[in-house]
Parts: sequence; C-alpha cells; structure tokens
Amino acid sequence: MNLAQRLFRPLPLSILCVALFAAALAFAQLERPDERGVPPIDGSGSFEVDGIKVDIAARSADQARNGGWREAQRKGWKMLWARVNGKPVENAPGLPDSTLDSISGGIVVEEEHVGPNRYVATLGVLFDRARAGELLGVKGAMQRSAPMLVIPVEWSGATPISFERRSEWQKAWARFRTANSPIDYVRVSGTGVDPVLLNAAQSRRPGRGWWRMLLDQYGAADIVVPEVTLFRQWPGGPVIGKFVARHGPDAAVIDSFTLTADNGDALPAMLDRGIDRIDRAYTRALREGGFRADKSLVVEAPAAEVPIDDVLAEMASAATSTITVQAETPDPAILRGLETGLRGMTGVTGVQTASLALGGTSVFRIGFSGPPAAFREALAARGWQIEDIAGGFRIRRGGSPPAP
Repeated sequence: MNLAQRLFRPLPLSILCVALFAAALAFAQLERPDERGVPPIDGSGSFEVDGIKVDIAARSADQARNGGWREAQRKGWKMLWARVNGKPVENAPGLPDSTLDSISGGIVVEEEHVGPNRYVATLGVLFDRARAGELLGVKGAMQRSAPMLVIPVEWSGATPISFERRSEWQKAWARFRTANSPIDYVRVSGTGVDPVLLNAAQSRRPGRGWWRMLLDQYGAADIVVPEVTLFRQWPGGPVIGKFVARHGPDAAVIDSFTLTADNGDALPAMLDRGIDRIDRAYTRALREGGFRADKSLVVEAPAAEVPIDDVLAEMASAATSTITVQAETPDPAILRGLETGLRGMTGVTGVQTASLALGGTSVFRIGFSGPPAAFREALAARGWQIEDIAGGFRIRRGGSPPAP
C-alpha cells in the first residue's frame, strides 16, 4: 500500500453512519429560519402605565372609545406622576388634553368590550420619555445596571428550550418594555447564530472563556437566565408555571415563585406577570448590592503605572484614533454637558453624535490623538466610571457630566 492509499483510506461504514446521524440530530433540534426568532417589540424609552380601567358611555361606539382613550390618558398621567414622585395619585396635577396628546406615545389595548353606546376596557398608555420628563420633574439619570445578556429558558415536557425555536417565554420577553426597569437588558432576536451560541445548554456551562466571548459578541457585561417550567394539568386545563430568576455564569438563584393560569389562553398574561416579578427581583438585588458581575468574566491585562500627565504629553506625536463611547442622555441638558466635557478633554480632536437617544443611551464617535488606552486613562482621571465594550467604552457618572 503506497503513501496516498494509507493517508486517504475510506472511513468504516459504521463510523460514517454515526457521524451523519449526529449531524442530522443537531440540525433537527433547530427549527427552520422563518420559524425562529422573536425580535423585541419595543426598544424605545417610553414610560408605560398599564392596568387602567375605563367605563365610558356615549351616543355612539366611536365616541365612547375615543372618550375611553382620553380618560385613560388622564388617569395614566396621574398614575405615572405618582409613581415617579412617590406621592399619592390624588396629589398629581392635571394636564389639558392637548398637552396629554403631545406627550402620549400610544394606547395599548389589554382588554376591551365595545357596545353600541358604551366602552369598557383595560388599557395601557405610553408616554414619551423626553417630552414627559420635564413635566414629571425627572432630573438626572436613574441608577442602571451593567448590560445584562438575557437567555430565557423554558422547560416544557422535560425539554429545555431557549432560542432553538419560538416559545411563549421568548415572546413574553420580547413584549416586555425594558425602559421602565433599572436593569439594562440586552435582548437578542434569536435569528442567525443566536440559537447555536445561546442555547439552553449554554446557560449551564461554567467555562468562563466561552462566556467572555459571548459577552463581547453581544456587547454585554453579565448574564441573567430567567427560567420557567410549565406544568399542564390536562388539555385545555390550568397551566402551572414555576419561575426562577438566575444570575451569572454559575446560575445563582435570585428568586423563585409559582403562578397559575386558568387555561392555555391565559398563559401569555401569566408569563407577563412572571417577568414583572423577575424584574422586581433583579431590581431589588441591584439596590441591595447583590448584583455584582463575576470578576472572572472581566479580563484585565496588567499595566504599568504610568502618570496621566506623561501619557497626555505623548499624545501629540501619537496617531489619531476613532473611539466609540456610549453614555446615558436622559435630557438635553445632560447631552450638552456631556458633549462639552468630551470636547474639553486634552487630545480630543472631534466629537460626533453617531446615535442620539434622549431618555436612553446615545453613541458618540470620538477623534483622539493617541491610543484608546490613553483615552481611557483620561476619562478615569476626570471621575468617569468606565466599562469596556466591543470597540469602545461605556461611561457613567453619579452626578452631572464634567465641566469643560
């Protein structure tokens, strides 16, 4: 037998069959591309007030509906004002309907019954964060967590599902409006390579190297794994959901509880209630200081102690870098102060707003005469809290942005 025959001998038939079966089994676990993925429905920074009950009578069904929506705006504004300021609803100031129309972003119909001259419904109202912020007296940015990659896992019939196929749990997380939460959730759509990288098995994998790669890939700093296990009593009967809020690569349990739906039609509403309780559990952990990221997820290269003045002195001869910076901009005053502070830093040659989001997180492109490491040192010297993200930094400050 010559060398070529020894190197290219055919595989035994049994080994080839096993390999083909394993590949087919792995592919079969994934649904077709058009049956996977649920993109987040709401990515805006709107304030949401839900559970508003209205009962309006009028001469026609259309007049009753319009009157119900206006009444929902009035009640929703007072409920939002009371929630933000921590005071009773009775103390909330009233606003004219023209002003409410200008700050209202939409009506969410949770349940409605329309008659010939009567409208009974449970509604939700979305208020534009930028326009309503000044009327609410909101100043500065609220406390926010580090970006948290969300991997929702649903157990149904003893089988865990994440993004391998569409599930009611994934749909519920896509419906959840994250603007009202201090947790910075990073939600993925579940398309492309998401089902392969963020499958149910990954939520139990302890290896830090793979987790660090995923966090860098999706621009996050930590992980949350909300789980639900569904028990169906009989076809068309009650559905019991056991919820567990997990955090970190070791899946530490933050909270657990059980909810019940009367039947399959009530399942989405039960899952929505479960997400609200999980979000409150994560928020409570954040405020109590128990929501810290695992240090093993952050790779910090050892650096020599170099005075910042020496670094800045060498910037003139260094090549210019373009650095991406993310920062929270709750209102125009914070935005202007932030841009002024960045332009006033030594070595900065230009500040360009790549993505403006009043009431959310804006993205800036900074021209800097020096390496990104020197820009990071300059930010730290001015009191900014810095997080490394893919291609740049995310900065936060407890008070107002630095003066020029």
